[in-house]
Amino acid sequence: MNRQPAIWFPTVRTGTGTDVFTERLATDLQARGLRAAITWLPLRAEYAPWTVAIPQPPAWANIAHVNTWLHPRFLPPKLPILATLHHSVHHPAASAYKGVLRSAYHRLWIAPNERRVLRRANGISAVSQFVADTARQTLLDAPMHVIYNGVDTALFVPGVRQRGTGEPFRLLYVGSWMARKGVDLLAPILRELGEGFELHYTDGPASAQDKQNLPAHMHDIGRLQGDAAVVAAMQTADALLFPSRSEGFGLVAAEAMACGLPVIATRGSSLTEVVQDGVTGLLCPQDDVQAFATAARMLAADPALCANMAAAARRRIESTFSVEAMVDAYAHLYSTALEQGAALKGARACHPA
Repeated sequence: MNRQPAIWFPTVRTGTGTDVFTERLATDLQARGLRAAITWLPLRAEYAPWTVAIPQPPAWANIAHVNTWLHPRFLPPKLPILATLHHSVHHPAASAYKGVLRSAYHRLWIAPNERRVLRRANGISAVSQFVADTARQTLLDAPMHVIYNGVDTALFVPGVRQRGTGEPFRLLYVGSWMARKGVDLLAPILRELGEGFELHYTDGPASAQDKQNLPAHMHDIGRLQGDAAVVAAMQTADALLFPSRSEGFGLVAAEAMACGLPVIATRGSSLTEVVQDGVTGLLCPQDDVQAFATAARMLAADPALCANMAAAARRRIESTFSVEAMVDAYAHLYSTALEQGAALKGARACHPA
């Protein structure tokens, strides 16, 4: 068998990073000369799937690529399935950052649906080793291929910022304003740092209730619309401050590294796979405000160290987290899933029930 993969993405539009992943991958596959298309389902398809009509795959499609959160109702019965795990919400440590209702939703609704998708899949990928290990422990012990999310190294490029004499060392936080991301640590870190530092942070509306308690050298830059805005913010910063307590992959950290920023992040979850401590950034114990402040002071006080880490960060993305590497890996998995699907179909034809 030597069919070229033609990929259909039936997926729920959630307004999260998984949407970005799907859009970017479909575009990158098309640029590679493969046929790919997305069918977007409304958000209610996640929690009330019976209210949404089942979409039909395009006639040309020969494989479906789905997020494991897609309800099994929407899996095409006649196509091989590649399922991707994007998250680690079932990790025991994650329960501390979820309310009772969200925990129950994940345990009683999402997890059983994910297990059905994983059992049905002809191939499984995970966006980090951390995600794969968590899924094996909490969902299904099955073979999984780790494929890191790719960064567009032609778009996410270093800027030309040079910090002037007496200018504050500018830290940047990009991400949602939620406890899992460690946003409650940002203000204590900046207070500990004091003068000579400033933080630009995103997601203004969600942080509104906390604004009165934030120090003056924290500046809300609002929600960044599109990759160009993210790149612009990264190119005008000196380092990324990312005290997230749990990441499935940590795309923001990878994008910042592509832009030549050292990353100050938590030593845990998938971030240890992205950031090389002492080489492309500095990893700190979870919730250790003093350690994060010390790391920022170290970079601010040593421009040569900062420059070396910036260059190493860029090289790391080019060598390990490029879009090209991601597309190559998925193209290989599609071909493997197609072969397995054809073999299974042939076996059923030879040995009908």
